[in-house]
Amino acid sequence: MKRQLIMLTAAVSIASSAMAAELKPAVVFDMGGKFDKSFNQGVYEGVEQFRNETGIKYREFEVTNPSQREQAIRKMAQRKSNPVLAIGFAQATALEKVAKDFPETKFSIIDAVVDLPNVQSIVFKEHEGSFLVGLLAAMKSESKAVSFIGGMDIPLIRRFNCGFAQGAKYAVKDIKVISNMTGSTPSAWNDPVKGGELARSQFDRGSDVVFAAAGGTGIGVYQAAKDAGKFAIGVDSNQNHIHPGTMLTSMIKRVNVAAYNTFKGVQDDTWKAGFNVLGLAEGGVAWAYDEHNKALITAEMKAAVDQAKADIIAGKIVVHDYMSDSKCPSL
Repeated sequence: MKRQLIMLTAAVSIASSAMAAELKPAVVFDMGGKFDKSFNQGVYEGVEQFRNETGIKYREFEVTNPSQREQAIRKMAQRKSNPVLAIGFAQATALEKVAKDFPETKFSIIDAVVDLPNVQSIVFKEHEGSFLVGLLAAMKSESKAVSFIGGMDIPLIRRFNCGFAQGAKYAVKDIKVISNMTGSTPSAWNDPVKGGELARSQFDRGSDVVFAAAGGTGIGVYQAAKDAGKFAIGVDSNQNHIHPGTMLTSMIKRVNVAAYNTFKGVQDDTWKAGFNVLGLAEGGVAWAYDEHNKALITAEMKAAVDQAKADIIAGKIVVHDYMSDSKCPSL
């Protein structure tokens, strides 16, 4: 009996080692870097969680200019990485080209749709989470003016903007919503100086709560809010800890879970190609409530946002999606 147990343990160990050797995950981060304290960093935390739990290492590459995207994804596939996780909408074209050339490799992409039999597309209902933080912003505002700063001016970021405006006007019908985008090129994701300038301009126009969906640019927005004694709202990762007392909340987009599940799904043989859409009902987006901001959220605010979340999930509140119709009703 003892010998059988030893043999069984050895067999399990060999099988686990074989699986670890076969699974060669890789991630290609997009511009802004894996320590942007936002979108890329959320992905990094997810793949690190997988590595820590399983002991399986992953390959990685941080894109610093657009020309590197296809080259990086292709190199991962050539080196027999599987799965290959691409981060961000801007990698869609590159991933589509490479995925066609490597049909046996499993690819996943976050924030874009690539319709191929070996690609898993993971997208989020950012407008639903943005609605909730817009509601909180309006309830917190004393000036009856709130604002939004986006990174690169693309439909995805306008989806955040539109959802935020809807939530704000759901809470306070006549509230003013000021909106600015940082730029029209990828550098807009990593320009904290410009982010700070835009925030100060919005404060001068009456805003006292600003929501930034701008990657690394948001760091400048949050600093400007702290300096001016205003409130800011973080994005993607829980950024409440950056400036406690200034950060009203964060619109969490659980890219960490998406990244972790991509690697884990291939390991467990549950990975599936196709579309994976994550909203409030699926736990893909949320608002952050923790020790860093609970003193800023009144009981009335929490009750209102919890009710709004329940009503969105139940279909009683339908949040307009800018990606399906660019005529935002609240802007």
